[in-house]
Amino acid sequence: MPLTDYASARPWAKAIKQAVVSRAMPPWFAEGGHFSNDARLLDAAVKTIADWVDAGAPAGDASAAPAPARWTGGWRIGQPDVVIEMPHDAEIPASGTLGYQYVIAPTHFKQDTWVRLAEVRPGDRVHAHHIVVSVREPGSTDPQGEFLAGYGPGSVPEMLSEGQAKLIKAGSDLIFQLHYTTNGATARDRSRIGLILAREAPRQRVMMLAAANVRFTIPAGEPDVQIDARLRLHHDATLVSLLPHMHWRGKSFEFRAVFPDGRKEVLLMVPNYDYNWQLSYYLEKPLLLPTGTIIECTAHYDNSPNNPRNPDSTKTVHFGPQSWDEMMIGYFEVAVEPSTEMRDLLLR
Repeated sequence: MPLTDYASARPWAKAIKQAVVSRAMPPWFAEGGHFSNDARLLDAAVKTIADWVDAGAPAGDASAAPAPARWTGGWRIGQPDVVIEMPHDAEIPASGTLGYQYVIAPTHFKQDTWVRLAEVRPGDRVHAHHIVVSVREPGSTDPQGEFLAGYGPGSVPEMLSEGQAKLIKAGSDLIFQLHYTTNGATARDRSRIGLILAREAPRQRVMMLAAANVRFTIPAGEPDVQIDARLRLHHDATLVSLLPHMHWRGKSFEFRAVFPDGRKEVLLMVPNYDYNWQLSYYLEKPLLLPTGTIIECTAHYDNSPNNPRNPDSTKTVHFGPQSWDEMMIGYFEVAVEPSTEMRDLLLR
């Protein structure tokens, strides 16, 4: 339902009250912490909505209504400076399990380009499960490069602060990693990414890192399996955002920083993970991660029949790309000096 005016919202009044009173909406899964994109409603706002519904959901003063939201050709970031589209359609069959597809889209950039905002738009939202767009530098043969932007369940475009940007080096290609699901009908997709460029040289370069574990076993029927991952930083960096990623059996996720002096700090606790909402959590105040800081992640999984989302509790589960497999990845973005490279963060 659109909920863009009174006529479209009124039939859903009772459901709206239930959603906000139960805190199911807006979706937000962090416990505590201070995040700039905290979507939770204040108690006063929840009460206002509940009181409105209890009063019969009356119409307000139409003359006081805000102007309708204006969308720029479907882009949530506004009109992009550059739009890069896949050079050909991806063919989607009517049935079967599909692996990831990779499509290369040249940027044709003649000079290094700094990107302030990026948004991925699937051509076929019915079949697109997720899309990850990364930057592959000239001369590289890696199947995927440095993360630029993505599209997935519940995700929103990135929120970088003023003076921050991502780098696309001259001559780089963009790699579209595409995951489609079949639904009985054939289709074609040609997805694209919109870029809003920085107007001046940024003071910080933003990059995505990950603490991941790809070697684990989740036994059949087990209600609580813990999996851990860690990543050490070899260069000073400032923490920008956190993005936990698991699949249907994931039930909780925690990020911690272990500083060089031995001090440990919880960065994010998600006690009730929901795979339907791939949310990023942006720190309200930047956090310095000195050289030698370790990012630790702990995830818990429920592979029992009591998990209503569990595709099959009789199967032992390992790391894999499909939703009925599992993943354990603690993505996090850091801001560094513009001249810093990924290898500086990960290698001595």
